[in-house]
Amino acid sequence: MAAYKDIATPSRTKEILKKHGFSLKKSLGQNFIVEPNILANIVDAAALDKETNVIEVGPGIGALTEVLARASKKVVAFEIDDRLIPVLADTLSPYENVEIVHQDILQANLAKTLEASGVDVDERLMVVANLPYYITTPILLHLLEAPLLIDGLVVMMQKEVAERITAAPGSKAYGSLSIAVQYRMQAEVAFIVPKTVFVPQPNVDSAIIKLTRREKPAVSVKNEAFFFEVVRSAFVQRRKTLWNNLLIHFGKDDQTRERLTAALAEANIDPKRRGETLSLEEFARLADCLNDKKLK
Repeated sequence: MAAYKDIATPSRTKEILKKHGFSLKKSLGQNFIVEPNILANIVDAAALDKETNVIEVGPGIGALTEVLARASKKVVAFEIDDRLIPVLADTLSPYENVEIVHQDILQANLAKTLEASGVDVDERLMVVANLPYYITTPILLHLLEAPLLIDGLVVMMQKEVAERITAAPGSKAYGSLSIAVQYRMQAEVAFIVPKTVFVPQPNVDSAIIKLTRREKPAVSVKNEAFFFEVVRSAFVQRRKTLWNNLLIHFGKDDQTRERLTAALAEANIDPKRRGETLSLEEFARLADCLNDKKLK
């Protein structure tokens, strides 16, 4: 394998694109990395070894995929763009432990697909990917909510989205996405990726975020689906108070107002606060109190 030149260099990327007559689609958020050291750092952050299987999303022309293949047991990469399937068959031909799945990750039954690819789901499983920026959040939530034990994710995204995911209560970036991720995962920004290492160059810098699955959720709740419903309702209009957002969501009739008042008092939360000031623990307490009051 040493005889093969890395894909992630400006000259090799240009050569591959020219060979296959490939033009980048802005609508699919296609930006290819042309700096091998960045890819090495991503693999290091994921702590891959030959006992680890990897899910990749949007492999592009295979720059990250080949580095993952060298470091892990098996890579299952989901690619939606028809035009890239023959390109990947070419660039990744030296690697027998790579399987390209021509499917939208959002439509995929991950457990069945991995099983069909010969992956033992009881082994360590990581998601390592340069996520398409236009659809980062839906993909992330799809992976986190999948009935599959993913041990962790090391993924690239817009720096702004990474800041939202890792944000603490009280900050402008903190919101329902922060809570959705931090409920299940410990989240940290591993490092920043400058826009200059991509072809074509995007308008913003990126970040590598590292998510590590918690042994159990960050907070205990009586009804998980309802907990997330309450969280989302608290951020419907960020400038409004918690009270006003809850009224918008649950209704403004007298009975609902009474129940909301009682639940907030029981949870010891000032209704004049905004959603962005509540911690996960406070949201859990509020959701359980609302649940007990039969607010649905």
